[in-house]
Amino acid sequence: MGDAEIMIPQKAMLIDITLCVGCNACQDACKEKNHLPGGKEASLSATAYTALEEHGDVFVRRLCQHCEEPTCVSVCPVGAFTKTTLGPVRYDESKCIGCRYCMQACPFQVPRYEWSSTKPRVQKCRLCADRLAEGRQTACAEACPTGATKFGNRDDLIREAYTRINAEPDKYVHKIYGQEEAGGTSILYITSVPFEKLGFNTQLDKTPLPNLTWNALEKIPSIVSIGSVFLAGVWWITNRREEVARAEGRMPKKSGSSENH
Repeated sequence: MGDAEIMIPQKAMLIDITLCVGCNACQDACKEKNHLPGGKEASLSATAYTALEEHGDVFVRRLCQHCEEPTCVSVCPVGAFTKTTLGPVRYDESKCIGCRYCMQACPFQVPRYEWSSTKPRVQKCRLCADRLAEGRQTACAEACPTGATKFGNRDDLIREAYTRINAEPDKYVHKIYGQEEAGGTSILYITSVPFEKLGFNTQLDKTPLPNLTWNALEKIPSIVSIGSVFLAGVWWITNRREEVARAEGRMPKKSGSSENH
């Protein structure tokens, strides 16, 4: 192909709500993969990267949507969040200054903070980035016994979703949630129940939110620059204090924590 850029198909997950039976296999697999406390989770938390909501007899999985153009990435002043070419939105705890802008900016209200920790981090689904890098599917998709969660290339999953919808138009709502919301996401949903009745935000614009953010920020460049420098300074001071304390023997050495387990 010469110097031509090689396009890497972006990965995604299709969640067919009509096939979910609430078995919690996805939660169990996620918790085992990420070394989280076991147990059923009805809402997202610092120890629950995926949760299973019940709406009558309908079960809805909640997790990070891994946006195509993530707002958390655009608002983070220190680059703690990055969007990978395969799809996952990754978080680097070593860069985080605890500003929690990501939590305020997320259109899906996903990130959770470790409020009870003395050194809190932001927690959310990692989309098994390490498994994807090895050519494997996510742990939750692998564990799903009914096919309610399917992993694959995003474009292929969108085509499959429409194939299912068109094959049974009386069964499905004619919409793929996540295809266009906030510019599109790596987590896609289809359902037989209107999305708004299942707690989904159906008022999101199709425009990626970072585009709206930068349209506003470019009007106040001096404030943004000063704010970013200030927050970066706070981050440097915090880490410098730790280095000094460690050198003086007042803090234990880092155990080699990584952004993902």
